[in-house]
This record gives sequence, C-alpha cells and structure tokens, in this order.
Amino acid sequence: MTTAWNWEYQTYDPKTERLVESLCTVGNGRFATRGSAPESVADDHHYPATYLAGCYDRLTSEVAGRTVSNEDMVRLPDWTALRYRCLPDDDAPGNWLTPDHPSLLLSRVRLDLRAGTLTRQMLFHSTDGHRLGVTHTRLVHMGDPHLAAQRTVFRAYGWRGNIEVRAVLDGDIVNAGVDRYRALAGRHLAEHRTGTERGETAWLSCVTATSRIRIGLAVRMSARPPTDIDSDCTATTARQTLVLPLRGKTAEIVKTAALFTSLDRPATDPAQQSIVYAQQAPGFPALLTAHRASWQRLWNDGGLKTPGETGRILRLHAFHLLQTLSPHTAELDVGVPARGLHGEAYRGHVFWDELFVLPYLALHFPTTARAALMYRHRRLPAAREAAVGSAAKGAMFPWQSGSSGSEETQRLHLNPRSGRWLPDHSHLQHHVGSAIAWNVWKYGQSTGDTDFMHGPGADLLLNVAHFWAGSATWDPDLSRYRIRGVVGPDEYHDAYPDATAAGIDDNSYTNVTAAWTLGRALDLYAELAPARRAELLVHLGIGADELHMWDDVSRRLYVPFHHGVISQFHGYGDLAELDWGAYRDRYHDIRRLDRILEAEGDTPNRYQVSKQADTLMLGYLFRPDELAATFHRLGHGVDDVLWRMTVEYYLRRTCNGSTLSSLVHGWVLARMQGQDAWRHCQEALRSDVTDIQGGTTGEGIHLGAMGGTIDLVERGVVGLEPGPDGLHIDPAPLRDLPRSTFTLCYRGHQSIRVRFLPGRLGISVPRASLEPLSVILTGGRPVRISPGSERWFYLRR
Repeated sequence: MTTAWNWEYQTYDPKTERLVESLCTVGNGRFATRGSAPESVADDHHYPATYLAGCYDRLTSEVAGRTVSNEDMVRLPDWTALRYRCLPDDDAPGNWLTPDHPSLLLSRVRLDLRAGTLTRQMLFHSTDGHRLGVTHTRLVHMGDPHLAAQRTVFRAYGWRGNIEVRAVLDGDIVNAGVDRYRALAGRHLAEHRTGTERGETAWLSCVTATSRIRIGLAVRMSARPPTDIDSDCTATTARQTLVLPLRGKTAEIVKTAALFTSLDRPATDPAQQSIVYAQQAPGFPALLTAHRASWQRLWNDGGLKTPGETGRILRLHAFHLLQTLSPHTAELDVGVPARGLHGEAYRGHVFWDELFVLPYLALHFPTTARAALMYRHRRLPAAREAAVGSAAKGAMFPWQSGSSGSEETQRLHLNPRSGRWLPDHSHLQHHVGSAIAWNVWKYGQSTGDTDFMHGPGADLLLNVAHFWAGSATWDPDLSRYRIRGVVGPDEYHDAYPDATAAGIDDNSYTNVTAAWTLGRALDLYAELAPARRAELLVHLGIGADELHMWDDVSRRLYVPFHHGVISQFHGYGDLAELDWGAYRDRYHDIRRLDRILEAEGDTPNRYQVSKQADTLMLGYLFRPDELAATFHRLGHGVDDVLWRMTVEYYLRRTCNGSTLSSLVHGWVLARMQGQDAWRHCQEALRSDVTDIQGGTTGEGIHLGAMGGTIDLVERGVVGLEPGPDGLHIDPAPLRDLPRSTFTLCYRGHQSIRVRFLPGRLGISVPRASLEPLSVILTGGRPVRISPGSERWFYLRR
C-alpha cells in the first residue's frame, strides 16, 4: 500500500520480510542500513545489515574441489539491534518480543520518501489483555554522512509496569545474505574490541580480514525518562540494558550511531572518532530536522513527478538511487554497485549498470556522475595491466569490479536448480569498456565539462578505443575486421555448441559499440590541444599514423546479418529453435532458462534464446538517426523496416532473465511507437516492488533497472537529449505516461524546469547570468530561452 510519498506495508509476513527490508533500506550515499526490524536477527526471514560504499574484503573458499577467491562488500556490525520485554507490576517478566512473537496483533511499515525515514509500528496483545505499542523511526543522515539514528517509543495499554530494554551493538557478523553463496567464506570482520564510555555510549572496533580496513562504530543511547544504564561487553558485542517505567505515558529510547573507517579522509582513529562524534551528535529532533532539509534539497534537484502508481514507483526508484549515489558519493572512491547498498547479491560489485544510471545523474547531479567516472579513471592502470596480461592493447576493463579494478568475476557459479558448480565465462563481456566510453561521452554532452573531457575523459575514451583497435583482426575472406572470443550482454551464449574454447565471435552489440567508441575517440582527439595529443600518444604507445587504422576499423568492423535481421553474433541464425511453448507449459517461469536447460543436461548455447536484450541494446544507446549513422559508417543501411524486423525477431526469443531486459524492450518499443511498449515498461517498473524474479530483490535492489526507469521517462518518453548545441527534444509519448515534471541542469544552467503534457512541452529557465538556453525540437530550428523566462511548445503527434 502506498500514498504519494509513503511506501507502506500494512501486515507482517515473514515470507516477504527480506523484500521489505531491501525496499525499506535507508542510506546517504556513504552507508546504508536495510529496513529490518530492530528486534530481528539474521535467519531465513530476516537479514539486518549495514553496508559501507567501497568497503570490500577478499576471502578464499574451497568449492567443488577448487580454491576460489572472492571479494565482497562487507556486512558491517549491526547498530540497530534492540530487545525488550514487559515487566508488569502484577506478573512475571514476559518473553523478549519480536515480529514473530505470537502476541503480535498489528504491524505496519512506512517508508517516508520525502523525509528519508523508516517507521515500523507494532502492537502486541497478550492473552491477559495487556497491550504494548512500539514505534521505531530510523534515519541514516543525509546531511552528515557519518551519522544514523533510531528512536523507539513504547506505550502500555491496559497495564502498568516497566519495560526492560537491551540495546545491542553486534559485531558477530558474517556475510550470509545470499543462499547461493553459503558455501563461500563470509567472516570478513576480525580483531574486535568493544567497550562503553560514560555508560551511555557503546563502541566497537574491528578490521576487515584481508583488506585491513579499520572500522569504528559507536552508539550513544539516551532514554526518556532518564534512567541508569547497565553495560556489559563480550569479545564481539556491546550491550546496554535499562528498565523504563510505563505508567500512563510513553517511554523512549534513542540510539545515535557514528561510523568512521580508515577509508575516511582526513585519516583518523576510527574507534576514537566514532565515540567523540556519537557523544557530540545532536538529539533526535534536531537530527531529523536537518535530515529532512537535506532530502528536500535532493528532491528539488532530482525529483520526478508523474501521476498515479507509475509516479509512486518512480519516486521510490529515485529514492533508492539517491541514497546509493548521493552528493556524498562524490567525495568517495566508489563506483555504481549493481544491487545498491541494499544487499549482498553480486557481492556488491560494479558491472555496467552506470550505463543506465549516469544519464540521470549527469542531468541532475553532475558532480556525482563525474565521481563515478573518476572511479573508472583511477582503475585505468589496472585495466591497462589486464590488457597486457591478455596480450591486448589499451585498457581492458573488468566485467565485475570492486576495490582495485581487477577482474572480480567468479570463475565458478552455482546453478541452484541442479546443485552443480559450473564454469563462468562472463568475464569475456568486454563490452563493458564501450559502456564506460558511452558514459564519458554522454557526460560531456550534458555538462560541457571540458576539463574532464580533455583530461580523464580522454584517457578513458582513447584507452578503450585502443583496446578495440588492438582486438580487431582482419579477415581477408570477409574484407572486414572481426572481434572474436567474447560474450555479449545476453550472457547465455558463452561458447559455440560443442566447442572447447569459450566465447563467440562478432557479437553485433560489441562490434557496433566498439566502432562507435573508435569514432568518438577520434572526434575527441581532434578537439585536444597539440601538447595533450602528443602526451596521449606517448601514454598509449602509438604514433599518429596508427589513428588512421583506428578510423579504418571503425568503418570496417564486421556486423553479421541473417534472415533480414541483425544477427546477435556470427552463427546465431544457424542455432536450433527452442520449443518455447513446451518450456512455458512445463516450467511456467522460464526467466532463468539457462538454469533449466543445464539441469536437463542441455545448454542455451545450442538455441536461439537470449537471457536479455543484446542486439536491441543498440536501440537503447542510440536514437534512430544515431543508429542509422553508426551503421552507415560501417557500410550498412539500417532503416526503420530492418530495425523493426530485428526488434520483433528478438522479442520472440528473449526470456527476460534480467530486470534490464524489459526496460530496454520498453524503451525501444516506445521509440518505435510499437505495440506492447507499456507492458514492458510496466514490468521494468514493477520488477523490484513485486520481486518479479522470485526472491532476488531481497538480496538487494536492481539499481540499473531503477535508474533506467527514470531515464525512460526523461530521455525516452520526453525525448530529452543534451548536446553541445542545446537540449534536443524528440518526444515518444506513451498514452500511459501522459505527463511528467522534473528539473535538470545543463551546462551551467541550474533548476531548468521541464513540464511534459499531452501535446505540449513547457521549459522554464531560472534567472541567472548565463546565455539563453537553446532548445531544438526534432524537425525544428533552435529556440533560445532567456534566463528568467518560460517557453511552451506544441508537439506533433
């Protein structure tokens, strides 16, 4: 149940509690805490956890007779834990109460998106008529990235007595949030120390086992009415116990947490700093006021108003995006974690999901977008080293990245359907480099940040281009360059049938984006000052004449076709057709068709099946005119007829095993005004809130899909595309998304307001000492809007 700004759950169901915890996570871009009940402990239904952006640790495990090494985002000590039980005047002490206690009568969870707070209300009713109301309110402070707080209010109904409360700071923590990883080592915290200061402040320090990140966490506990606090500590846990009177009035406990680590700058003693910070932190009312003000600023800059249920879900998506990648993130050395700071799926790694997130950030929070790109730039040396190790050139970025920029993709993965550990070749998804290049280019188009584009941006773009130029080999029979031995976005096809070597050849998405990257690298190179050009050539180890070869590769890369459509890869059209109807009848849900086939002793490598959008990703990255121009550069004509046939071909052969698939399909169909566009858009919108993949959201949200749905409205439906000559607008109106309002920034202009209505578009530019904003509607001439004025446009249908 939801209202405009509240996301609510009116009943307690242990079967869906992990989903609630993920979707009710609160964070500030530096750290986040899952929306678990303070009374809960990690078990089959609950998983209290806090994660710090960029905090990784590596452990080794024995799996299927092999030693494997995995780097994980570390689950930190639990600062939220609270236990309590009633002490009636006329009865014996009751049991410790939890949401699973049989006396729970009512339960309600409310995530306030406007204020950034989580409230959990419970009413317990004992057999003798005694009732206890409990209300927890939690925040992770958006104004101060080191603070979090939780207020708990108790009220007795129909009885008088006391309540015993035990606040726990629990460091006995392991990473165990994903069933598939249970066979892997997960105890990342070591060398615990615990203690209390002045009775009111409990503290805990520890280090990560191998990365040696020092962590200090302190929790100040205050009570109303004031009362004495008893403390006791174990090697890994600090506990504070007190007794509060319940005699007609409410009683209140506040836990105020401060988190510091050795990753912070300037460097401090994390334990000591956390103690001082917790003790000096304001009270809960002041913290809440400041926290709300910070969220209001974020909503002013990054909010999106769309009516109905769609608008509520989009607001939830924006909320989770902003608390994973907030302005605080700009001060950190972190990337875009595919599952947010919400859970342990994908081990907290960074994939290509910034492709779906950075366009939004560049239009609303460009400093945060730049920081995400700088995460990649700082790992450019590691990518260059990886290329050397693979006898390649330039920079070979990893498919999965963590702390160092090394390849973190697992080499074995578990099929839970068959119980077998299988080779994993997804590290061959070198197209991640093109995603980085595309993000760099789009950031530059949105911001006009020439310092970045001529500096780190040029480093990234030209190094990725160098990798592609070096990876392309000439085929005299085709008179084309080819890129062999890769895996495309589909992921299902990691080899040819019965082949002993991994990888497929000439994935169209990979080759087309490689050609595009080479073209943009040459464009950017042409803009640079002579001294900067010379510097880049020296760093790349090439001469100016080699750039002519780059240009040749960008025009003559091989793109396969079959049956009048773009082939997903060379030989795709020769694979067998799957009996889709039989598999749907047999299994109903076939999103993870790869697991089904492997459990049957088969493989998707034999069939024309796709896990997710692959070739059709080209329609997500490039507008129709850009797509036609890119293929024209490669010597192919791709008109609306061929593209429509290609779209229809792959829609019939894709099982949507990724939340990104329906997003891309919805985007592509919306741009084509195709049937079923809204059905795919709806599936993308609801993929997390309804846990469409059956349990995966409880392991962490899908940040790319969430960010992509917002981008779907702004750049897909409204058709906004920033360029160096102005804001281009090419609407693709959907009947089910009739109107939207949002603000954006563009090349120095702040808080540009866009109002999209049926048949009309309004743009207002705030007063500023800037040049007029240039707006270009498709098929029209540029219109200049002066600061302090508004202009309305009629849209052609």
